[in-house]
Amino acid sequence: MRIHIIVPEELLEKIDRLIPKGKRSEFIRQAIEEKLAREAQSRALKKSAGILDMTRHQEWDTPEKISAWARASRENDIETLKKLGYLNVP
Repeated sequence: MRIHIIVPEELLEKIDRLIPKGKRSEFIRQAIEEKLAREAQSRALKKSAGILDMTRHQEWDTPEKISAWARASRENDIETLKKLGYLNVP
């Protein structure tokens, strides 16, 4: 589908300096997709902010507790992968 958009001349000059002839539309399409993905992610983060009840996760009270929790979680994941046969290490 074709659309008509207006951009500042300086912006178009920057695009033309960096993007080869015949690739402008693809570049702009990708830029729009990236911007839309960031916008969707930003909205999702804002919507979910504050939903975690930290009083239910005392293992995250301090940086030291968070590190211990992460380490134990990784060790558990490794053990699970070994049991499933995805890791062939002792």
